[in-house]
Amino acid sequence: MLEVQYAISEDGLPTQADLQCWANAAMDNKKTGTELVIRIVNETESATLNQQYRNKPGATNVLSFPFQAPPPVESNLLGDLVICASVVSKQAAEQKKTERAHWAHMVVHGILHLLGYDHIQSAEAAEMEHMEIEILAQLGFSDPYLTNGIS
Repeated sequence: MLEVQYAISEDGLPTQADLQCWANAAMDNKKTGTELVIRIVNETESATLNQQYRNKPGATNVLSFPFQAPPPVESNLLGDLVICASVVSKQAAEQKKTERAHWAHMVVHGILHLLGYDHIQSAEAAEMEHMEIEILAQLGFSDPYLTNGIS
């Protein structure tokens, strides 16, 4: 189950159906019955959360907040993604991608973080990027790490 929270109202934001499709592809049935929250925010909220939880200034594209229920509580909640719409839009333009392709990438990237993947070490980064490329290809998007063309 996906809960989408639109904390802003702008034209061109992905629909719940788009977000669900991209989330399903990223999860690839790894977590049946999984619950997920995606919150779409402005730069102020993104910057506040980025500073509070990562000790980094400024807004960022996507923040992942994995959820782990304390014992003995059982939960299907994978976690929350917070995506900053204006950062996604700016990055898409800078990287010469469609906004739709970059939104899909941010959802896939964020969910992989929730599933425990990371890109701190170069080997982990290569594995995560490979997964992102494969998942996005299945969705009809080109390699998100190529910046010389429209994806």
